Amino acid sequence: MAEYRILHHPILAVESRTGVTFYWQGRELLAQQGETIASALFAAGIRVFGHHPKDGSPQGIFCANGQCAQCLVLADGMPVKSCMEVVRPGVRVEPVEGLPELPQIPRNQVSAEKPGFSLHEIEELEVPVLIIGGGPAGMSAAIQLGQRGIKTLLVDDKGRLGGKLVLQTHRFFGSINAVYAGTRGIDIATKLESQVRGHEAVEIWLNSTALAVFSDGKVGILRGIPSQSLQGDFAEVAAISNHRDSYVLLKPQVLLVAAGAREKSLAFRGNTLPGVYGAGAFQTLVNRDLVRAAERLFIVGGGNVGLIAGYHALQAGIEVVGLVEALPECGGYKVHRDKLHRMGVPIYTSHTILSANGAEQVESVTIAQVDGKFKPIPGTEKSFACDTVLIAVGLDPVNEFYAKAQEFGLTAFAAGDAEEIAEASAAMFSGKIKGLEIAQALGHDVGEIPPDWYRTADILRSKPGQVIEERIPAEDTGIFPVFHCSQEIPCNPCTSVCTQGLIHIDESDIRTVPQFIAEQVDKQCIGCEKCVTVCPGLAITLADYRKDAEHPTVTIPYEFLRESIKAGDSVTVLDASGEALGNVEVTRVRAAKANDHTLLVQVKAPREYAKRIAGIQIQEQWVAEPMDHYVERLTDDTVVCRCERVTAGEIRDLIRRGFRDLNEIKAVTRAGMGSCGSKTCNALIHRLFRDEGVAYGEVTDATRRPLFMEVPLGVFAGVTKE
Repeated sequence: MAEYRILHHPILAVESRTGVTFYWQGRELLAQQGETIASALFAAGIRVFGHHPKDGSPQGIFCANGQCAQCLVLADGMPVKSCMEVVRPGVRVEPVEGLPELPQIPRNQVSAEKPGFSLHEIEELEVPVLIIGGGPAGMSAAIQLGQRGIKTLLVDDKGRLGGKLVLQTHRFFGSINAVYAGTRGIDIATKLESQVRGHEAVEIWLNSTALAVFSDGKVGILRGIPSQSLQGDFAEVAAISNHRDSYVLLKPQVLLVAAGAREKSLAFRGNTLPGVYGAGAFQTLVNRDLVRAAERLFIVGGGNVGLIAGYHALQAGIEVVGLVEALPECGGYKVHRDKLHRMGVPIYTSHTILSANGAEQVESVTIAQVDGKFKPIPGTEKSFACDTVLIAVGLDPVNEFYAKAQEFGLTAFAAGDAEEIAEASAAMFSGKIKGLEIAQALGHDVGEIPPDWYRTADILRSKPGQVIEERIPAEDTGIFPVFHCSQEIPCNPCTSVCTQGLIHIDESDIRTVPQFIAEQVDKQCIGCEKCVTVCPGLAITLADYRKDAEHPTVTIPYEFLRESIKAGDSVTVLDASGEALGNVEVTRVRAAKANDHTLLVQVKAPREYAKRIAGIQIQEQWVAEPMDHYVERLTDDTVVCRCERVTAGEIRDLIRRGFRDLNEIKAVTRAGMGSCGSKTCNALIHRLFRDEGVAYGEVTDATRRPLFMEVPLGVFAGVTKE
């Protein structure tokens, strides 16, 4: 069986781990210690985890975050979410094929005296501050509270703090002084966690899921037992196994919701095939678990999430066939778009996905150009061979706890994406401010929160601004940086690392484009290359005319395997927009000290285009060629509710018949009744109403279930299995 593990990565350390033997349908497979069942199956090339009992459709991973049940499998006969369940030695895993049979217990074996379980009292605790979410916002708030000695409990459902930061291998934008701009997300997570753990006032519960906020001001938490309290094999797997949890009721004086965001989905034909999933699931497999989750990837969505995921895929050795965006321009940062494009990935703006094609899993994708009303234009269809379609069409805040807290009159705050969708740098600063606001709410004297903090927060959460014409320097003597960033975004690391002070950005608004001001300060660039290595967008090169004015040396940032390029190679260089300039010779490849994995590649280039060089083509053009015919998915299996397999056609029919209440639609079709709690389908149903011309005010939203995720009822009664 094929092995799909990432054995070498340009940024991430690939460490050797102990092998764990388990069984899939009776076949012996090898996982790595601490690995989830889903990741172990993906590493073995298995994408189909079972079939839905309603229509036999293939099921596979979807969220990789424990919030749905698409990846359900049977582990030693028990149904578990494979993305959350750690592989245990010898565990026998089977696909879910239809509804499993319930065990039949003969009457004579049922004993009223020994029910097989015991009950314990539900623990109730009071805490000054409860923070739900250990990502950038939650940790930043906890640091502020911890510095002031305010007792704080930080709860997160993962095995380590960091949230989505632990999946981000790229450098971050923003302010280098305020939010670690120029530092990789994985390293920011480590820095913040270290600070949080440095405060005795902050207690941390990992592997612990917030279930609900109740009307009496209490918050229900399904708490994972810390690994140090377990013995033997369980101590190794406690990090993410949910077998030994206890239910706790917390009553906070103040609640901070920093639970992040969830990905939006799309309705199109074949949208539930194994191989169609979001960027979060993809980055979890690739950047957390070091599993090559695809061979050929196609991306839907041109925001920062989709653009960054494409770059991560290339770093992991995955072919990126293309990216499609319905709008005329990508919504993400232009430097992210340009970076992906100049590495050989075509970007199709004003296009949409028509279908993911295949029988049991994705085999190809079909796209088409759209008109001004975003309707596909017949005759523009193209299909591409791929095995994975990554959906990155935006995020929705996970704000259910905050809404309930407000409804019940609790003192509550929201921070990060739970408050407003923005970049992680904005979430960090948002959490910092909320930490001080919470301290004030508790009566602590923290002084006035600096007004410029709020302005900085607004700048960090701002959308991409104006695109200006790229400024290519006129000079062709000496040595100097060339800036290939031409959009107003919050970012200033290059100004902070220039030892000569030759790079200027207006510090009152770091969204301005950097300028080289050597003439104004009467100094010269010394060629230290720090600006080249620190730029999050890989958008700075260094042009050196000192030795050869006709064939200057250009230094280019490079974040791929060291073995993939060497002196003497001929490479294709491209401009900022991805247009090929020519083939040039590599003269040197080196890693500067403390450059955090960014290689510096020097090339000799002709004078006429040396200053326009922005990057090196990574992927050959043939990888992204469309198929010689387009594939039409004849079956209209556009699914809105993945859990209950309810199609868009069924919902449209009810809307046209006059249904305006999502609760009625749920009663008729079961849409929204599945294990994910309508986290995905609710927004898609609202979109169908909009497509049918029904105003938002005419629609009655579905009544949300009180619990954030499904949990055994016995948990609330204090059931402990014997």
